[in-house]
Amino acid sequence: MSELAITWYGHSNVMISEGGVSVLVDPFFEGNPFAPQWKSIPAPDIVAVTHDHSDHLGQALEIALATGASVACIVELANYFTEHGVPSSRIMNCGMGWNIGGTVEEKGVRMTMTLAFHSAGRGVPVGFVIEMPGGHRVYHAGDTGLFGDMALIGERFSLDVVMLPVGGVFTMDGEDAARAAALLKASAAMPMHYGTFGVLAQTPEVFFKALPLHAPDCRPLLLNPGQTIALA
Repeated sequence: MSELAITWYGHSNVMISEGGVSVLVDPFFEGNPFAPQWKSIPAPDIVAVTHDHSDHLGQALEIALATGASVACIVELANYFTEHGVPSSRIMNCGMGWNIGGTVEEKGVRMTMTLAFHSAGRGVPVGFVIEMPGGHRVYHAGDTGLFGDMALIGERFSLDVVMLPVGGVFTMDGEDAARAAALLKASAAMPMHYGTFGVLAQTPEVFFKALPLHAPDCRPLLLNPGQTIALA
C-alpha cells in the first residue's frame, strides 16, 4: 500500500491523492474563508461533488473546465455539467454520472456512491467510498445525518479514513459523528464541515471528546486548513 495524502481546504473541501492520482471532493473555494484561490492548488484528476448546494458544488464547474478533470456526480447533476460546457466524455460513467449503490472506475480510482441523508436541488445528496490506486479506502460522507446503514458501509469496505461532518444544524454534530465512526469501523476519522459559518460548531472539540467513548480504536485526524497529511 502506497502513501495516501490528504489536504483539507476547509468545510468539506478535500483533496485525496495517491499513486499519482488526485480526487478533489466538494471544491468550495469562493466564499470559503479557509480556502485559497482555486487556481493556486494542484490540478485534480477527478472532481467529485456530493450534492449541488453552493458550499459543495462550489467551483467544480470552473475547475473541470480549466483543468480537464473528470467529474464524479449523480445522474441529475451530470446534466448540469454538460449543459455548461463540460464534455460528456469527462463525466464519469459514459457521460451520465451514476447513482447510489453503483461503482465506477476511472484513472485507477474506484468510486462507490453511498446514501446521505440531507437535501439537494438536483437528484439527491450522496457520499463516496473512494478506493485509491495504492489501496487506501476513504469515505467522504458528504452532508448527512447519522444513519444506521453506515454499519453496512463499514462491513462492505475496510475503511482507512472516514471524513465526517461535525458542525451540526445542517448535518450531524460531533457526538453523532463519533457514533458514525463506530458504525463504520473506521481506522481513522477526520472531522469536516465546521467553523465555516457562524451557525455551525466552530471547533471539532465535541467530536474528539466523543470519539474514544464510541470508537476507541479509531484514530482522530485533525487538519488545519491548507494542511496536508500523509498516511502510510
